[in-house]
Amino acid sequence: MPVITVSQINKYIGSILKSDRNIQGIMVRGEIADYVKHFRSGHVYFTLKDSESSLKAVMFASAASRLRFEPEDGMSVIASGSIGVYERDGAYQLYVNDIIPEGAGAAGAALEQLKKKLAKEGIFDTAHKRPIPPMPKKIGAVTSLSGAAVRDIINVLSRRYPLCEVYAVNALVQGEGAADSVCRGILKAEAAGCDVIIVGRGGGSSEDLSAFNTEKVAYAVYNCKVPVISAVGHETDYTITDLAADLRAPTPSAAAELAAPDIASLYEKIGIMERRAERAVLAQLDKASDRFIALNARLSAQSPENRVRLTAERLSGLDKRREAAFSRYFERLEHQLSERIARLDSLSPLKVLSRGYSLVYKEEKLLNTSEVLSKGDKVRITFGSGGAEAEITDKW
Repeated sequence: MPVITVSQINKYIGSILKSDRNIQGIMVRGEIADYVKHFRSGHVYFTLKDSESSLKAVMFASAASRLRFEPEDGMSVIASGSIGVYERDGAYQLYVNDIIPEGAGAAGAALEQLKKKLAKEGIFDTAHKRPIPPMPKKIGAVTSLSGAAVRDIINVLSRRYPLCEVYAVNALVQGEGAADSVCRGILKAEAAGCDVIIVGRGGGSSEDLSAFNTEKVAYAVYNCKVPVISAVGHETDYTITDLAADLRAPTPSAAAELAAPDIASLYEKIGIMERRAERAVLAQLDKASDRFIALNARLSAQSPENRVRLTAERLSGLDKRREAAFSRYFERLEHQLSERIARLDSLSPLKVLSRGYSLVYKEEKLLNTSEVLSKGDKVRITFGSGGAEAEITDKW
């Protein structure tokens, strides 16, 4: 009988275990115990146990860095990996590739752990959150182009603020690869020069929203150079994307309202500014008139001829200065009013009509949907120049 060394025995046993497909690429359920993460190497060592047995396990740093949660003693998990031999000690153990928390409670705990990790890194800090621009020229929408969310965003913006451009980026919002797709969409919208970006979807279950509870999407939102509005479409539950975004909206429609002003309110503000300017001009005119009357009264009260002459000369000079001042003042006023008129003209609905849009009325009521129309209805159409009456023969 040949004599062999301990190392030879351990290597032989290791080769047998590696060749056994029944213990390679397996999934093991158990409770974590003696969990230790090596500070320098990043390797993780722990024991999986059940009511009868225990199994040593190791997870190398490359695999451990991909975990979305921090395992803890007492946590019930399913570990994926293969059985092998640690030749130095002659002990077999599970070499782990991935760990999944078992049960809904464990998944929730993993999500809370990720939230704490990101909060510690400052991803959710209010000091980092940027204000939404008051009058954006280009608004990005990162969502599925086949879903209701993008239609809601476009409909709200076309009604509320038709002056802006909507830049829609198609992205997977659930399933495998959704998180990476959303991250690419954010980068694309940022590169396209959007002033603000809406990211989200039209609601769904917790599993449907999982892409918006990932670390990579949180980093993409945080690192985006323009403000991001999260619109995952869940009224009560906050996703990690909601917490990382500059502003959170409960629905895509609400996000569109937060992203742009109401053009009707802008018209009202401009009208208020015009009335204030008019009152200021009238006040200045009244003040100048009062001063002129007072000067004339003082002149009339002085009888000596010389003083009358000097006063007349001073009054003449004042009158010329007044006229020059009035001239300069009214020139500035005329310039300001011209600018405001130009701004009003640029915001006028007629300008929008001149670009090819039209307004459709039924019984003097402006329509924004075809749902209220029936075949045979009479409608009135206003174009940028002129109008027409029409009869509905079909709708969609």
